[in-house]
Amino acid sequence: MQSFNNNSGDPTRSDDTVQTLTVGVIDELRPGDCARFELTDGEELALYNVSGEFYATENFCPHRGAPLSEGSLCGHVVECGWHGWQFDVRTGQCLTVKDKLRTYKVIAEDGVIKVEI
Repeated sequence: MQSFNNNSGDPTRSDDTVQTLTVGVIDELRPGDCARFELTDGEELALYNVSGEFYATENFCPHRGAPLSEGSLCGHVVECGWHGWQFDVRTGQCLTVKDKLRTYKVIAEDGVIKVEI
């Protein structure tokens, strides 16, 4: 299948351009839930609560652009709701084909969820 992921470089960002954004409240993202957060540049993150551990990836599936925040989360795996591609939210690695999502460091403290972008 054709990938819509046009990112040819490493999916992580260099430390010199890191910003920390508050993206939610811990109590509002229950275990097993996914949420969407829009960045100022129009990109979106998908936030995941896996048994009290928080993860963030880019929100759109590289296959056809489906929002992963609307997919199904089972453990550490999110499944795209359109065509079933599966991704490990910890690493961004696709479990269906050779592809990868950008992942972001999440900090959950003092009742809020922050993401380094």
